Amino acid sequence: MPEQPSLWERFVETDSFCFERRLLASGCRLVAGLDEAGRGPLAGPVVAACVVLLPGCGHERFRDSKILTAAARDELYAELQTNGARIGVGVGSVAEIEKINILRASLLAMRRAVDALAEQPDFLLVDGKFPVPIAIPQQPLVKGESRSASIAAASIIAKVTRDRMMADYHERYPQYNFLSNKGYGTAEHRQALVEHGPCELHRRGFRGVGDEAA
Repeated sequence: MPEQPSLWERFVETDSFCFERRLLASGCRLVAGLDEAGRGPLAGPVVAACVVLLPGCGHERFRDSKILTAAARDELYAELQTNGARIGVGVGSVAEIEKINILRASLLAMRRAVDALAEQPDFLLVDGKFPVPIAIPQQPLVKGESRSASIAAASIIAKVTRDRMMADYHERYPQYNFLSNKGYGTAEHRQALVEHGPCELHRRGFRGVGDEAA
């Protein structure tokens, strides 16, 4: 017989807070969303966020950070600081990315984001296919930023936090224009690598860093 779909696969999302609402109704008290920013860039850390939203927070406003403007992300980031959301942030350093690879560094950053909360959640909704290495019940959700408001909120926190870190790094390394490219492999960034070579923030194991600098 063909394999039956899981309960999560059979469950049809009616709104972006349906997973959270269902878990809260089942007895969970704190349901958190987890997401990261910065898996693809050639430079800089990977940053993860863990967010617990209050049920009456206007969850429909929180959407995948990638489809929001920078101004909208900043506005929602500020709102999350004041609307009662519980927020934890974790970072995977460039050295850790180089040592254990970007996927494991991303999951490590997620675990640190959970640990940064004052109180651990009862359940985690995790963006992507892979569970976080932590002893908390959880469910990975592919394209979770568009399916869960908590994951979307985490994506906003992670993205804004990382962008601000890269803006700070721009002051130290203006030749790469991290303020604009945030470490991603734009044509301008790749040309800067040819001209200046990589700095300590570059992920030397990533394709394009060593190649462009060679």
